[in-house]
Amino acid sequence: MADGPLIVQSDRTVLLEVAHPDAESARHELAVFAELERAPEHIHTYRITRLGLWNARAAGHTAEDMLATLDQWTRFPVPPSVATDLRETVNRYGRLTIDRGSDGELILRSTDKAVLSEVSRNKKISPLLIGRASDEAFVVDAWARGQIKQELLKIGWPADDLAGYTPGTPHPISLDEADWNLRPYQQQAVDTFSRDGSGVVVLPCGAGKTLVGAGAMATTKTTTLILVTNTVSARQWRDELLKRTSLTAEEIGEYSGQIKEIKPVTIATYQILTSKRKGVYAHLDVLDALDWGLIVYDEVHLLPAPVFKLTADLQARRRLGLTATLVREDGREGDVFSLIGPKRFDAPWKEIEQQGFISPASCFEVRIDLPSSERLEYAAAPDDERYRLAATSPSKIEAVRDIVDRHTGEQILVIGQYLDQLDELSDALGAPKITGATPVDEREQLFQAFRDGTLNVLVVSKVANFSVDLPEASVAIQVSGSFGSRQEEAQRLGRLLRPKQTDHTASFYTLIARDTVDQDFAQNRQRFLAEQGYSYTILDTADLGHMS
Repeated sequence: MADGPLIVQSDRTVLLEVAHPDAESARHELAVFAELERAPEHIHTYRITRLGLWNARAAGHTAEDMLATLDQWTRFPVPPSVATDLRETVNRYGRLTIDRGSDGELILRSTDKAVLSEVSRNKKISPLLIGRASDEAFVVDAWARGQIKQELLKIGWPADDLAGYTPGTPHPISLDEADWNLRPYQQQAVDTFSRDGSGVVVLPCGAGKTLVGAGAMATTKTTTLILVTNTVSARQWRDELLKRTSLTAEEIGEYSGQIKEIKPVTIATYQILTSKRKGVYAHLDVLDALDWGLIVYDEVHLLPAPVFKLTADLQARRRLGLTATLVREDGREGDVFSLIGPKRFDAPWKEIEQQGFISPASCFEVRIDLPSSERLEYAAAPDDERYRLAATSPSKIEAVRDIVDRHTGEQILVIGQYLDQLDELSDALGAPKITGATPVDEREQLFQAFRDGTLNVLVVSKVANFSVDLPEASVAIQVSGSFGSRQEEAQRLGRLLRPKQTDHTASFYTLIARDTVDQDFAQNRQRFLAEQGYSYTILDTADLGHMS
């Protein structure tokens, strides 16, 4: 295209002109294999990474598909070096395979003898190989299926794992679709996972990831271990499975800090798995309590580091990761790829919105001037204190009040990171608050009051970031967060995207102290949502008085 919205550069970055009439179409196709790095107002910068290319390949996109996207939308010809490098990188996926030999042993195989020789001589891979199966294959130590995939990815040779999975103990599970059906994209995600047996499904918050999990369970019909972020999430999974499947309460167990049940379908929290007693993980028996045929990882982008190590030993089990974003702030996306599995299905947020399955949303960044006294305190503070000072400025309270007043009659969440700030907001708004210290029963009562409309404003900490179903929430006011966390920004907007019974368009406000690190972190936080096609309208506090 002579006047396309993209410029592909030889360093594997791609520039997107945001104002171009074809920008949204190009963004939609580019995001399949490239990651957004910077998203200022006019030009967004994407980077083509190896892991992005391999995830796209695993999801069914070929090198020619990706190059066709670049060729269609680029303003200038794609540099030959980029085209060559893209093809060669994509073609690395699957050159090595892991499968089973005639006696059931694990086999690392390749028809490219040079590649096989290269990886077999690697000092971290060599000890995992216990013999030669043929000129084109090595025998892999039985315990090392996960570790060898991790090491192969690190040296740029991702293996396609075809070694199969244990069926687990059969258990009858079916979907109860008397008055509902899986949406087309949910069914496609289930079918794709069922074909491959392991991997990650990426869907927006509110798009029904739990139903994809239920669909996978109904397909595999086996004992299932579901790992979730917290007890509230565990209860929501239980309620949804009771509502949507043939499972009864007697078949579903909760394994958390409060309850220790092992049943054919067991829902356990990450926290209980990673809790230690006398220096050892005290609850790992749940991983071997039954012959699990399926393990579901909810919010897989939050998988704690110790669970990666445990997952390395679970490669014979089918594994389904569910998430709204593959972004991990610790940079361990490669471990998700190796140990849970590559991305198998990804439905862009805006595409699901256009189909009417999630609510449209408007995003606003409200910039607040610090009073001179706070500005001086901020200037004199050490670097590690500056974000807290800027993010918790009392000046934000009046702005929150203004926004709440402008959305009278709507369901409003006020979200923050710092407990003393949340205390002040709760008092100023006369609204209850939920933090990590709030007992689970009280949390559920407040969430239910918010759902049924008897409570219109709720102040919440980061405990509400994940797996909390509040479908009628139409306004979120973010006053502070976990520094520059892209995943948190996505999850917080996600609280608003569940389809509404009302006709309110979702409104997501972020309050920023101007000319501080608060503003710098906000730009990083917004990268993932910009990649999904959302843009932020910049407002001054004075503008709040003129909004309709």
